[in-house]
Amino acid sequence: MLRIRGTVGDLPVDLTVEMDDGDWAKLGAQFGTPLQDSNPQSTAPVKPLATRNDAVWDIAQELLRKAGHMSGPELLGQLEGLAGSTAAGKRLMVRMRHSANVRVESQGDAPEYHWVE
Repeated sequence: MLRIRGTVGDLPVDLTVEMDDGDWAKLGAQFGTPLQDSNPQSTAPVKPLATRNDAVWDIAQELLRKAGHMSGPELLGQLEGLAGSTAAGKRLMVRMRHSANVRVESQGDAPEYHWVE
């Protein structure tokens, strides 16, 4: 399930979209992070299929990577919409803060999140 909250002009929007594994795979593919194929062609050891949380985490990272940097409030708003709730968005934010690919800088009232390779 994906929850999108915000406004369109002055009108509040609270939209819930139910997504199955195929939908998550299509969304991940748009960001270049497709879920692992369930029928691998090689005989190499098989990793388990990515979970929904893995897909959301991959999309969250791709979001910041493509933006290059975002303010904390802006990133949290994006992550809340992606994760479907404020609590889940905050968990992603904490995970982002501790990621080796993210540098957090203090910018006055709000931190700035930067993607680093």
